[in-house]
Amino acid sequence: MARIAGLVSDHDDRERDLLLGKMVAALSPDANWHAHDESSGKAAFGWRGCEKPQIAAVNGILAAMDGSIYNWDELGGGSGAELLARLIARYGIEKALGMLNGDFAVAAYDAARETLWLARDRFGVKPLYYVSQPGCIAFASRPRALLMAPGGSREVNRKFVSLFAASHYRTFDHDPTASPYASLAQLPAAHLLCWKNGRITKSPYWSLAQGEDLTMGEGELAARYRELLLDAVARRYKSARRPAFTLSGGMDSSSVLASAVHTAKAKQHAFSTVYEDATYDETPEIQSMLDAAVEEWHPVPVGSPDLLDLISRMIDLHDEPVATATWLSHYLLCREVSNQGFGSLFGGLGGDELNAGEYEYFFFFFADLQAAGCHEVLNREVEQWIAHHDHPIFRKSFDLMRDGLGRLVDLSQGGKCLVDRQRLGRYFSALNPDYFDLSGFEPPMEGPFKSYLKNRTYQDITRETLPCCLRAEDRQTVALGLDHFLPFLDHRLVELMFRVPGELKIRDGVTKHLLRQAMRGILPEATRTRIKKTGWNAPAHVWFAGPGRALLLDLVDSRAFRERGIYNVRQVRYLIDEHERIVSEARAEDNHMMFLWQLVNLELWFRWIENQ
Repeated sequence: MARIAGLVSDHDDRERDLLLGKMVAALSPDANWHAHDESSGKAAFGWRGCEKPQIAAVNGILAAMDGSIYNWDELGGGSGAELLARLIARYGIEKALGMLNGDFAVAAYDAARETLWLARDRFGVKPLYYVSQPGCIAFASRPRALLMAPGGSREVNRKFVSLFAASHYRTFDHDPTASPYASLAQLPAAHLLCWKNGRITKSPYWSLAQGEDLTMGEGELAARYRELLLDAVARRYKSARRPAFTLSGGMDSSSVLASAVHTAKAKQHAFSTVYEDATYDETPEIQSMLDAAVEEWHPVPVGSPDLLDLISRMIDLHDEPVATATWLSHYLLCREVSNQGFGSLFGGLGGDELNAGEYEYFFFFFADLQAAGCHEVLNREVEQWIAHHDHPIFRKSFDLMRDGLGRLVDLSQGGKCLVDRQRLGRYFSALNPDYFDLSGFEPPMEGPFKSYLKNRTYQDITRETLPCCLRAEDRQTVALGLDHFLPFLDHRLVELMFRVPGELKIRDGVTKHLLRQAMRGILPEATRTRIKKTGWNAPAHVWFAGPGRALLLDLVDSRAFRERGIYNVRQVRYLIDEHERIVSEARAEDNHMMFLWQLVNLELWFRWIENQ
């Protein structure tokens, strides 16, 4: 694990080096990390980490890398930065990026052409930010370093603050070029930035293209899926230092773990968060994996955490508020993985998007069936959806299916998904419109495919569920000395799954059909055939009730909170009280834990900024 920073500027060499030193020092306070820097012409690049520096000058190209390349052996070998510089010199930057299979944020500078290039991997597993002003551009793996750069400022992005305060976490990354800070920009995933003569141009170097669904048989497709997943895991396993695996009760993390066991011919260490509250505890579902795949299971209990202390620590690692309560559990898990001496952590992020694993994907699958005129299949799938997934709070019925289609898709335009306005605006009344008016906010909806299901999952990969999760995973693993690997985000797997028809992702009311077929003989049958999906979450509903209510009221009643003018305080207090009633009386209603988590994070982030 590492971080990079750098700048290209008209400053003299001494001043440029001083600026770079401040930026690199801000990348991490870890005393075990060492720094390395290189200069070329007007450029100064820095790297900070605990392994071999990924920074090199080859054939007139200065390059720095944060991340890993998994097909390095096919490209001539060498460290990531050396390999990149060599490929750029030979093929040019765009072709070089297209040749890489990896998770990376990279910078490269050609002194002869006075040209800087910045790029991120295809899905944004590794972060990269930049700030520019006349005569200077600076970049870094995390915002904190750029607060030391020319043009960097602690001024917040008010639109981001407002969406974090009063919207759903899916909206935080609706603009992939923005950051929580007004002066800092984020480079979108799969994009290349070129800075030359003070001018910035950006363009994608890779994209998922519309293609005809594959027509090969289910067995052949499952075999291809299995082959690619095993290879994706094997390539990352080869790069891992003392690997450990996250393990929940679901298919995704279990498939990654089982694939590693199959490839390495050895059981692995697995870590799981466990809870006293049964709502999100997956201990019973995890048991089926232990004998087959686990050398030693490390349950990480998450009881009644000291929320203010832990969230403050997390914000100090993230430089921003943290999207959902799940990441508090992940932070505690990563801390235990690190304390136990492991160096790498594998996870299943991306599996839900690839395999239509989220419950809401049923609506888009239903829309595809209706648009295709497959009415008998649609009726059967809805019946099975009701049979398998009806819930006291989140009911399932034909009426609810029709209501969902009316809200979430435009059946008159093939593949067009709509904004879920119920989810989007649920808490708008808690925002003070004098701070920022969200009434006209319209998040962009991606639509490159003819299929509703593909467009919905593409939206989640590019703008909604995945970006904030990837950012949180990266911040926490790297800060705790861990490399992290997400095999489902191997671009070959993603390209395959966007050419798989929906009926091979959802079948008879059960999600992840093709993955289940691909994992036959690799996963234990109890895991492979399990229909129930708890989802990796945290019991924040109980954290913000009882004693937690007093914590919330202390924040809301503070002078600083009120003077910020972000919230409608009366509405916030109503939501705190309503959440208490829902939890204490065990009402069959959706509670407000997500909103309250966001409120606490936002307030503690502002306090963190004030102390920088």
